[in-house]
Amino acid sequence: MDWLERTAKLRQWTRSGTRAPHKPLLLLYALGRFQQGADDELRYSAVEEDLKRLLSEYGPPNKTTPAYPFHHLASDGVWEVRTDRGPGSPGSGVRELRAAGAAGRLAPDLRTALRREPSLLGRMARVLLDLNFPPSLHDELCEVVGLEPEQAETAEVSAVRRRRDPRMRELVLTAYEYRCAFCGYDGRIGAVPVGLEAAHVRWWAFGGPDDVDNGLCLCSLHHKLFDKGVLGVGDGHRILVSQRFVGHSPAAHEHVIALAGRTLVGPQPGIRSIAPTHRAWHASQVFHGDPRPATAA
Repeated sequence: MDWLERTAKLRQWTRSGTRAPHKPLLLLYALGRFQQGADDELRYSAVEEDLKRLLSEYGPPNKTTPAYPFHHLASDGVWEVRTDRGPGSPGSGVRELRAAGAAGRLAPDLRTALRREPSLLGRMARVLLDLNFPPSLHDELCEVVGLEPEQAETAEVSAVRRRRDPRMRELVLTAYEYRCAFCGYDGRIGAVPVGLEAAHVRWWAFGGPDDVDNGLCLCSLHHKLFDKGVLGVGDGHRILVSQRFVGHSPAAHEHVIALAGRTLVGPQPGIRSIAPTHRAWHASQVFHGDPRPATAA
């Protein structure tokens, strides 16, 4: 059985690039628990809060429940659910899962394969990360679910053979003249830029092209906040700051909150700015909450 192909082809609700990482997040969580030696069943009532936090932090902006993937992941052959009455899930409702004492775990054949070939776990994790999340979040997600990131090896499966354009970073940084589009940071060590990255507006994992009009030159901090949905880009290429972000220090105000309403820095004349379709995707699929009002200069 090809577990990498099965992992890559988890059935997820999808329409026009809508994000639905519910199953991948649950499977990453289960792999992390397995790697830590927790081979026992995961009782829904015991892990519900953990899964809620994962969906809140790394899922789509719309509210959702972990009961959905807990029930439906079993149909993909990598997960099983039992209740106090025996095998099988009682349904996808929170109350049903709680009342029945539902518990889930990796499918028996998969557990056997992971014990026989420990490196398989890392390759499965890499597929889940590559197909559902931007690289800026990979290490953080591994840490949150308890996976050892060094074991997340590159996996060669048909679903992830789409190759990135190695020129993307240089093209985007040049377009924005090696300055963060949010704060203007342009640090260098000698002639080498440091702390500047090319961010995809529409994530590569969701069909985002390696084109300049789908890119932003961002410093490491603002790239991370952009991919976490704290920052966004609104009409007139003005910076959005989510009301969900809270920071009371002068640094938090200066580097994040004070950005609300500012216009992007760049790109240089003659180069396409962010395409409206990519900006709209980020606003609907990544940016969390309502934007803060623009701050006074």
